[in-house]
Amino acid sequence: MAGGYLPIEDHAAIGNLRSVALVGRDGSIDWCPLPGLESASVFTAILDHRRGGRFQVRARGAEVGTQAYIAHTNVLETSFDTGEGRLVVTDCMPLRGNLDGVGGSTAEPAVHRLLRAEGGDVQVQVEWSPRFQYGNGLPQIMSIDGGFLAWAGDDALTLSGLQQDEATLAEEDGAATLRAGFTLGAGQRRALVTRWGANPAGSGLDDPRDVVTAAVESWRAWVHKAEATGSRAWAAPHEELIIRAELVLKLLTHGETGAIAAAATTSLPEEVGGVRNWDYRYSWIRDAALAAQALHALGHDAEAHAFVEWVERVAREHHDEDRAIQIVYGVHGEAEIGEKELPNLEGYRRSAPVRTGNGAVDQLQLDVFGELIGVVYELVRVGENVSDDILEFLPDVADDACRQWQERDYGLWELRNGPFHFVYSKVMVWMGLDRAITLAEAGLIDGDVQRWRATSEQIREEVLQQGFDPELGAFRQSYERNVLDASNLLFPLLEFLPFDDPRVRSTIDATIEGLTDNGLAHRYHADDGIAGGEGAFGLCNFWLVDALAMSGRTEEARDLFGRMVSHANHVGLYAEEIDPATGAFLGNFPQAFTHIGLINSALYLAYAEGRDSPVPDPIGSEEHRNHRMDSARQRSAEAQGE
Repeated sequence: MAGGYLPIEDHAAIGNLRSVALVGRDGSIDWCPLPGLESASVFTAILDHRRGGRFQVRARGAEVGTQAYIAHTNVLETSFDTGEGRLVVTDCMPLRGNLDGVGGSTAEPAVHRLLRAEGGDVQVQVEWSPRFQYGNGLPQIMSIDGGFLAWAGDDALTLSGLQQDEATLAEEDGAATLRAGFTLGAGQRRALVTRWGANPAGSGLDDPRDVVTAAVESWRAWVHKAEATGSRAWAAPHEELIIRAELVLKLLTHGETGAIAAAATTSLPEEVGGVRNWDYRYSWIRDAALAAQALHALGHDAEAHAFVEWVERVAREHHDEDRAIQIVYGVHGEAEIGEKELPNLEGYRRSAPVRTGNGAVDQLQLDVFGELIGVVYELVRVGENVSDDILEFLPDVADDACRQWQERDYGLWELRNGPFHFVYSKVMVWMGLDRAITLAEAGLIDGDVQRWRATSEQIREEVLQQGFDPELGAFRQSYERNVLDASNLLFPLLEFLPFDDPRVRSTIDATIEGLTDNGLAHRYHADDGIAGGEGAFGLCNFWLVDALAMSGRTEEARDLFGRMVSHANHVGLYAEEIDPATGAFLGNFPQAFTHIGLINSALYLAYAEGRDSPVPDPIGSEEHRNHRMDSARQRSAEAQGE
């Protein structure tokens, strides 16, 4: 503990495809928005250990426990060993049904905590201190039939599983807190259940053990169905870590819409004590292409397709309303996600401000055009059917790209002191037009191919003239600033240049020399309009793995991949960033981008080392460059034949 806070990495995540909660090794649920991930939190101790509220269960005599997931699930067990006995707490959020794709599962906004004592008697300690509306809603608590009720305004939460004489109620910092203690004899079990709403009985399964069984069976059926579609030899020797990343991506997927949230939390800092604290519980369009490749490789075509369909639908609706296409939306497709601060919370380890919403929603980020076209191309090339509505929308996206590519934007990293002429943004527009041309020549879309080709050639010529700095020995971040940017490692993977091009090789070398610290890569070192610093960025390290592997530098790639594997936490999760000096996690957690990077890097390593890969001719490979047109045409002919 540091100042009352567990390290970020000392948490695990549970969820039910509607929301996600964080459970610390001390048995405390420190973060839980209800009823959905986008909702205000009811437990927020990770952002204010005094005023945020928590739901803690632990054994007296054991401050922290050990944690592990029930194999191939997002159901968690935390074990506290007192020396006289062991308390095992099994945590899950109710989930059942078919998890493939969207719409086949049901979930109740609740957390079930099943307690069992092993080897001897244990003294159990409980704290239940809901704080609604990110700690602004200070509740009253009263006993009711079946348990206890906390309420403030229209918000209500219940707790069942405690006897009235086991609990005491007290007012702390202007709000009610329930504390309880009881003895659990060896072999005995108890269930504590907290539910959104005023009904402690809830709905659905009555026996909490059945709730856990249903969740375990649902998670495992989803994982094992994908395993049955093909070998995962490519993931060796890190198959279990890859499966955990797979489960994280599903955990962050909304079960009804298919949108994938960037992370489960808001405002976990990129620098302890700093102000780089953002809300990542939204879905970024740029995540779709990387996520689609990762999910397809894992055999989850339904999830990849659902995410792409969602991305294209919300962007198309925005476009049809004659509004600018946003780079980020709410998981239900909400366009209004304006940023605001919550002054009542001190922030994780006093890292204020705490924010909700995200100001990036109003930024122009030109890479969105490439993302929208590129992700459809990715589905088409692996044989997925794409709706006519999407294919009819893409020419408009390509035309918009042609009109806007010369504008300044705020870039992939959403800098707050722009706009600039970001080199990565220009290359992403080029990539989108390049893929649009391929789709058109394959007969899948109609449009002004001549204009797209002329514009893509113009972009390419400009980037090669203004984007590469010989003195820097690398592609620069923007035309205006001669600084390194790790996103430029992607240029050969986007097929802007081949991996053996001297400019690609020197960019890789310059990135290693100028952006790595203790073997871990940062995004950039440049003024971005925000005070303070940040840690090494998880995804950038996996991009470096990919670039090294595909450049023939497989030993260096394997070493960096191994370092990143070693930085996973005790249950195989990653945050957005890593402190290169200490290994501590920084930023929001768990972060989809980092886990996507892990999966895709395992794929590129397998390909580079000549092992079987579930993704034929990965983008960036010589085979893909040589055969993508033929492949697209063949897919088109097969579709027309059907």
